[in-house]
Amino acid sequence: MNLKKVFCVNCKKAIYRSKGRINENLKFGYKFYCSRKCLSFKKTKQKWFICENCGKSFRREPSQTSPHNYCSKSCAAKINNKKYQKRKTEFKICIKCGKKFKRSIGNLKYCSVKCRRETEQKSVQEILEIIKLKARGLKRTPAKRELEKINDACIKIFGSWNNAIAAAGLHPHRSHSQRMYKRINTKALDGHLCDSVSEAIVDNWLTKNKIPHKRNVFYPNTNYKADWEIKCGKNNTMVEYFGLAKDSPRYDRTIREKKALCRKYEISLIAIYPWDLYPKNRLNKKLRNILKK
Repeated sequence: MNLKKVFCVNCKKAIYRSKGRINENLKFGYKFYCSRKCLSFKKTKQKWFICENCGKSFRREPSQTSPHNYCSKSCAAKINNKKYQKRKTEFKICIKCGKKFKRSIGNLKYCSVKCRRETEQKSVQEILEIIKLKARGLKRTPAKRELEKINDACIKIFGSWNNAIAAAGLHPHRSHSQRMYKRINTKALDGHLCDSVSEAIVDNWLTKNKIPHKRNVFYPNTNYKADWEIKCGKNNTMVEYFGLAKDSPRYDRTIREKKALCRKYEISLIAIYPWDLYPKNRLNKKLRNILKK
């Protein structure tokens, strides 16, 4: 067989190939390699790097590189341990059980989560006093969102938030299972019957700001009712409290239909949502356009 001498593209080693093989490579633009190892080495995208710790050369994919490159985890650990020393620790005494424990420097008072819970957990009487105090300040039964800090404690001790309200001698609001099915009316300051304490908050705000308003007014040519209708000059404005928004598909569909009616009949609509009332009341900002009129 007539062989000709060519050179490996990678290692430059002399190799011998037949005339037919050489012509084929030249025709299709193929390169010559002495072995599969040279072929793999030449086609890989890996690049050479020098370890910052030991100076050893190593290869790595471009996606695996970083500002600091090390040949191994041990080399990386040696450098990082020098740069970032461990936090200093000290011994402390648990204020609950008196046990001596070792922790990083910080404002830690307890040796375990159990000791912290037993110390900071509020008693039944303390929870009831918090609820009663809040109710006296609001002059109504507080909503669950207004006392978020004791929600978990109420559920753990009494079984539910409404059970805790009842234990405090107050009238509980509707539970999750009662929404959209049963309604417990709450009387506002002006005597209007509201479907929830949240609606009573909005109604009381309108009363305190001396804004004339009507309850449960029908939309034109439909059986839908708006929570409030407010007279603003020649045109009236509908005010809605969408308390179950993003909580019930049927309720969300009703919201969309009411908004469509307002666009159709060119009615001004002010939509109020739970996040406009809790945890901070933002009605002054939400209804400020009405105050200007």
